[in-house]
Amino acid sequence: MTISTTTLKNSYSGNGSTTAFAYTFPINSTSEITVIERSATGTETVKSEGTGSANYGIVDNGASGGTVTMVTAPASGTTLVILRNTNLTQETDYVANDPFPAETHEDALDKLQMQNQELQEELDRSLKISRTNTMTNTEFTTSATDRASKVLSFDSSGELSVTQELGTFKGNWSASTTYAVRDIVKDTSTNNIFIALTAHTSSGSQPLTTNTDSAKWSLIVDAASAATSATNAASSATAAANSATAAASSASTASTQASNASTSASTATTKASEAATSATNAATSYDNFDDRYLGAKSSDPSADNDGDSLVTGALYFNTSNNVMMVYTGSAWVRTTPTSSDQTNINTLAASAVVTDMGLLATTDVIADMALLANSDVIADMALLATTDVIADMNTLATSDIVSDLNTLATSDIVSDLNQLATSDFVSDLNAIEAIKANVTTVADNISGVNSFAERYRVGSSDPTSSLDAGDLFYSTSANALKYYTGSAWSSIVVNTDQSVKVSSNDTTAGFLNGKLVAGSNVTLTEGSDGSNETLTIAATDNSIPFAIALGG
Repeated sequence: MTISTTTLKNSYSGNGSTTAFAYTFPINSTSEITVIERSATGTETVKSEGTGSANYGIVDNGASGGTVTMVTAPASGTTLVILRNTNLTQETDYVANDPFPAETHEDALDKLQMQNQELQEELDRSLKISRTNTMTNTEFTTSATDRASKVLSFDSSGELSVTQELGTFKGNWSASTTYAVRDIVKDTSTNNIFIALTAHTSSGSQPLTTNTDSAKWSLIVDAASAATSATNAASSATAAANSATAAASSASTASTQASNASTSASTATTKASEAATSATNAATSYDNFDDRYLGAKSSDPSADNDGDSLVTGALYFNTSNNVMMVYTGSAWVRTTPTSSDQTNINTLAASAVVTDMGLLATTDVIADMALLANSDVIADMALLATTDVIADMNTLATSDIVSDLNTLATSDIVSDLNQLATSDFVSDLNAIEAIKANVTTVADNISGVNSFAERYRVGSSDPTSSLDAGDLFYSTSANALKYYTGSAWSSIVVNTDQSVKVSSNDTTAGFLNGKLVAGSNVTLTEGSDGSNETLTIAATDNSIPFAIALGG
């Protein structure tokens, strides 16, 4: 294997329940694992591999590491450290003239690298002199006897040094006593504490400040000053006690306030969470609204306000046409008519137009127009103009027909004919003569023409008899055009979207020019496209028989 990681130690916090802890470094054997448990007070205990309560077991998984399982879970507050401790032996033996085994050589190098890593970890935890430090002497030769009760320190040059002993307390000063350097004594006359500066045998008497050897002593503690300090300390202690009592009271109040604050903080946290949730929801709602209403724009947008794809149902206000636009999923369309469209709508809504449309919308008229527009009627009207039909009309000169004409000579009929002889009627009759073939065709279909009166009616109250689905009725009392659904009369209203249906069976409303179908000799012309639109219905020679068929 290779040593691809520098990790050789894992640390975990105990919780009183977890027993399994992973190590993430390779080892040569489980004996090279060291497990240390550090208590909350800093006491370190090296654990052992085994089954006892203070022991552990190891499962090694190779180069990736393994698991240490404690028999007893480390308590809360403790720290468990798992580290590698490779033995410092070299166990690879190469025999002369034997093969050079790569795996064995690699294992030896791996072990060496492990040892180097562990030594480096030890060094990293040691006191070291920096690489730029100027210290030249990092060793000393002082004997153990000379080092006893002394301190390792630095001298005036910053080099390592073994200082004098800290000092030994010799009790009360007495005369004729041998004192060493740094011996400490008590002057019983003043209760002051002194330290010997020079080795000597004492003489004279106390106080040491006036003793003949006074220069050999240095005052450490001034008892009088200490007493004053003690008095001051006692006063301070009393004041501190009073302060402690007040502090305890304040602490109690503070505890109550802290409890209240904690409750308020908890409530504030809850409200903050709720506010954050509301803010998130509000932001989402605003973004959804912003994606659906894009605001005022002068032209159709190709993306929403975030630059994303348009959603079906999105809206914006077109400032160029002053209309609301809606996106269908593929194109923008108006939700309200333009001013010119509204003018057209108003034109259609005029009373005269409504009346005319009401007349055209009766069931009888619709039925009759449907009959005229079918292929058979168109064909029949075309036949009226053929030579054969003209020949048939010549048959009108036969005796029977002459007899019938004699009947026309009666005074009443003559009177009627005189009416017909007026210039206006003559002009009309001349026109009729030109289209007599068409008149014949209409006469052949008179049943359909007669049914017109059954399809369209005018009155003050809704008809109750001879009812068929699709019948039209104009109510003079309501000034409304109605159609019969098959079960009831329903009013026809102006569609602001300009779309209409032919009957109740019509599944798709559309524009008027799309619902009107031009027949033979009839043309539909749309004018002023895109502005104040008009629809012109024009007929050619067949208009007169059409008028006669309608009773004109």
